[in-house]
Amino acid sequence: MRYSLGIDFSTFSIIGRCANTGMLGVAITTSDLCVGSRCPYVAPGVGAASTQAATDPRIGPRLLALMADGRTPEEAVAVIESEDAHVERRQIGAVSVDGRSFARTGARNGPWAGHLALPDHVAMGNGLAGERVVAAMSRTFVEREADSLEERLLSALEAGQEAGGERRDMTPYHSAALLVYGSASFSRVDLRVDEHPTPIVELRRVLELFKPKIDYFALRADDPETALAQGPPPTHC
Repeated sequence: MRYSLGIDFSTFSIIGRCANTGMLGVAITTSDLCVGSRCPYVAPGVGAASTQAATDPRIGPRLLALMADGRTPEEAVAVIESEDAHVERRQIGAVSVDGRSFARTGARNGPWAGHLALPDHVAMGNGLAGERVVAAMSRTFVEREADSLEERLLSALEAGQEAGGERRDMTPYHSAALLVYGSASFSRVDLRVDEHPTPIVELRRVLELFKPKIDYFALRADDPETALAQGPPPTHC
């Protein structure tokens, strides 16, 4: 596929921490391909981040390494700002394991672009229908506090879509992703929709299939004899 000069894309995301469990995660959708391979990053016990707009996949790991060394999300983003000559083309957000958050929307992001950085979460996006998109994501994340983190994140992403999502003149959505870590070094949830006309709807369908198996897969890693004896829970379509 050749992209003509000036073509615009749209992305929005929610980065979150569960204060009760310490879980960290990101839910994101974009109008280009394979967003889950380029934008969301989590380091258990450290923090979660999303780097989007004119994406540089090196920024996410760099942010988390800075946070692992003791920097706050704001301090880590400041280092990225000092290092990246193209930072005004980026949109960067991070949440630490203790619930601190920070985001930066570069001045050269396509309108509407912006963010909300509040305790335990960042909601942000570019090429959106308006500020109401990130406000809806933030509000839903807070209101769904009793739910699992993966449910809160995806519900927030759905709320952003329902609030208007991308601008109508933008390239249609293609991909979405949901990434959640608990205390283990491997992910609790890592789901990706890489090419679909309604990727958030498809991501919801896949999560509902996967939910009964989340604890089973974790048990299979720690206690395979018990897990195999019990067998996997049924999948409900």
